Amino acid sequence: MIECKDLKKIYINGDVETAALKGVSFSIVKGEFVAIIGPSGSGKSTLMHILGALDSPTSGTYFLEGKEVSKLDDDELSELRREKIGFVFQAFNLLPRTTVLRNVMLPLLYSDTTEKEREDRAKICLKYAGMEESKFNNLSNQLSGGQMQRVAIARSLMNNPAIIFADEPTGNLDTKTSHVVMEAFQELHRKGHTIILITHELEIANFAERIISVRDGAIESDVKKNIQ
Repeated sequence: MIECKDLKKIYINGDVETAALKGVSFSIVKGEFVAIIGPSGSGKSTLMHILGALDSPTSGTYFLEGKEVSKLDDDELSELRREKIGFVFQAFNLLPRTTVLRNVMLPLLYSDTTEKEREDRAKICLKYAGMEESKFNNLSNQLSGGQMQRVAIARSLMNNPAIIFADEPTGNLDTKTSHVVMEAFQELHRKGHTIILITHELEIANFAERIISVRDGAIESDVKKNIQ
């Protein structure tokens, strides 16, 4: 599903060049649950932005489902993000005075679907993400942190994405709630979704089946766990 070869990213500020990625290569097959872990400044967020088609590498190649992403123009990248990729972020990014259902419907707002179709799809995604039906009409600012992240997960599923990127999804949650959210990702993985998790916490990374460790812009290790 994903193939990266010799990805490099260099940021230039005046006369200063900073290498965020220094020739990263790996592949991810459909249905994998992969955690990319590293400390602040390791390059993991830069890598996620490239994999999520939010940024382009300075050099190297990146293929997603056989398409060379690093050669797409802005319109093609927007289409790719809309049709192939779902995002879950640390900050939830929900509209606070909008209902759970409406928040989840947002990705299809400008599609050619009817409101009834969007609503039906949102309900399916919320149930899929483990959200209680009794909360569907609550405002998002009436929810707990764990509930808000479940809503964000449901929203990421609305376009039936080929891959879900979760960028520090437990960063604003306590330990117990973090584990509940990660169990939701594990359930999505068991149902066949491809998930890439970005984190700096080994405890959270261990919920994945494969851990890619990044340090100083390079892959330090790439380990697939034995899951019974």
